[in-house]
Amino acid sequence: MKLSLIVLSIVSIIIFKCQNRNNQEYALVYNVLFDAENDNYEVFSMDLDGSSKKNITNLPGVEWTYLAVKDRVYFISDKDTSHRFYRLYQCDYSGNNKKKISDIRLADSWMSSRANGMELIVRPSSKIDSAFYIIDLKGTLLQKLYTRLPFSNDPLFINNGEQVVFRGGKTKSKMIKGFSEELFIIDSNGENLKQLTHYPSDDTSAAKFAYKAGPPRQHPVEEFISYQSMQDGKYSLFAITPDGKKQWKLTENSQNEGWHDWSPDGKWLAIELFDDEQTQFHIALMNWETKEMKVLTDTTYKYQQAPCFVLKNPI
Repeated sequence: MKLSLIVLSIVSIIIFKCQNRNNQEYALVYNVLFDAENDNYEVFSMDLDGSSKKNITNLPGVEWTYLAVKDRVYFISDKDTSHRFYRLYQCDYSGNNKKKISDIRLADSWMSSRANGMELIVRPSSKIDSAFYIIDLKGTLLQKLYTRLPFSNDPLFINNGEQVVFRGGKTKSKMIKGFSEELFIIDSNGENLKQLTHYPSDDTSAAKFAYKAGPPRQHPVEEFISYQSMQDGKYSLFAITPDGKKQWKLTENSQNEGWHDWSPDGKWLAIELFDDEQTQFHIALMNWETKEMKVLTDTTYKYQQAPCFVLKNPI
């Protein structure tokens, strides 16, 4: 009888944990220009229906998020340094449990994680190094990844962290002729660099500072790489397979589409939407199966960008 009760208790615990995993609630975090006059950017959170909007950083300088892993939100901030001198911090979706991750001076760049969220790949300031840095959650530098390109930014781990997709340029900046922005892929040991995307040679609609290949994201189930690109006079989302053999237009929205993120289960796509004149930026949520989309933000703030999915409940 005692053995049966023990077995029953173990089974109950397993079922409870499985139910908790299935009932995980997502929220979104995103960047807001809170006070343009003082160059004050904040990170906000909101529920997937657009409710419960909250300023979770609430600091006087610049805070931007480009990554959330499970229930942890990572953001760069200049709060302990000088203006736009960024370091890496984390908190939860409510803004609690803030702590500094690293003293490395970082660039304004998307980032990614591997090893079940225990390792991050970040882009240090160009004044520090030209490599991507792989760090642990204590900020310890584990590895430097040199791409051998003059410009590399917005790294994304794929294939269980064995490869990195990133936005690369053939000159150091868009200010220098021949930048030729594309997505590239490289092994995480620095070998086998390969160009993935190829911007249409006959498309002249992208202005000098427009994205021809924006920061990459990966669909967690279908495993294609998505990115924004100014083509035919409009920003749209495009996709490419990791081997580069198939490339296609991903969405058909009337507004311009920019930075975006996929929910960890692959069911939702959060997109930054904006008009041609870029007078108003919104965050929208698309059901990936039905393609139904809802705008979640209002016009309280002009710039509302870079949505990332985060779990509301700790794991």
